[in-house]
Amino acid sequence: MTTMNPTVDASLPDAGRAPGTPDAPAEYLLDADEVSELRAAAEKLGEVYGAPSLPEFYDRALTAEELLPAGLRTFLLEYRRSERNASCLVHGFPVDGGALGPTPGHWREAIHGRTARDQEVWLALCGLLLGDPFGWATLQEGRIIQNILPIHGDEDRQSGYGSEALLEFHTEDGFHPNRCDYLLLMGLRNPDAVPTIVASVNDVRLAGADRAVLAEDRFLIRPDTEHIRQLETSAPGHPALPRLRAMAGRPAPTAVLFGDRLSPYLRIDRPFMDTLPGDTRAEAALDRLMAELHRVQRDVAVAPGSLLIVDNYRAVHGRRSFTARYDGTDRWLKKLTVSRNLRRNLSGYALDHPRVIV
Repeated sequence: MTTMNPTVDASLPDAGRAPGTPDAPAEYLLDADEVSELRAAAEKLGEVYGAPSLPEFYDRALTAEELLPAGLRTFLLEYRRSERNASCLVHGFPVDGGALGPTPGHWREAIHGRTARDQEVWLALCGLLLGDPFGWATLQEGRIIQNILPIHGDEDRQSGYGSEALLEFHTEDGFHPNRCDYLLLMGLRNPDAVPTIVASVNDVRLAGADRAVLAEDRFLIRPDTEHIRQLETSAPGHPALPRLRAMAGRPAPTAVLFGDRLSPYLRIDRPFMDTLPGDTRAEAALDRLMAELHRVQRDVAVAPGSLLIVDNYRAVHGRRSFTARYDGTDRWLKKLTVSRNLRRNLSGYALDHPRVIV
């Protein structure tokens, strides 16, 4: 049984938080001077280095994160280095809903738009402070910054384009050995306060026997269908497709918990995940872990101008179901994935840019 937790309104710092709540998201509120600095940074970088959704931006803007306000830089560096919190929130980025224009009906429309350029610049700078932003050849035509929005016909899909279906708990791209360290979600529009769900492995209570089972290579995680679907549509001859199909058909056994035994990291994607055939102990341990993650989950409604950062090794995330209107007013987030070691992503494929991986 899922335990519901109060929604945290990401437009209000500390809203919904009780004193002493375990692993509550760290929060930072930008002040007026910092907003002015951010506007100046966007104006300086927006045209000089090109679109932050394209990999070339990051080759040119080598020290651009220094343009972030000093207080925000300190906050993000503390979050990265301490690993004290599995998620954090930054509030107060300017978003003009009128200038933004309607929520696009599809990510293909969104990737060619320019109305959210300032927000993409700020998202890119925060990502650069945390590590190396990167994208996937398999998703949104290799864009580094992607779009989370409902798409008509995808209502029941386990992806950022779904709406009617609960997006279940998962590690972002959990099937892949080179998944991101950090997931960044910046709110552009969210009139219905649709919550993102976050649960930290720091908060779960598990028996030692379950922890031992979950730390063994007894679990199979397959690619989510969106990676394969988009690549089959956009580049059916891409050399990554055979590898992805092999990962789907013959996934390598892996552990769910890894790293420090008492403070582990987590790798999970329940909708695309099984145990080894006949391994009832592993299945039971996984079920108990899922129950614990539901028990400690938090709802975070990422409001316009708020940035949610999830430690992809410390937390899982999902999204509550909602009814999309498809009238230009639906929820719209910008998404960025960040690696702490981009070199581990090199795969040997001849790609246009090493920052776009497969």
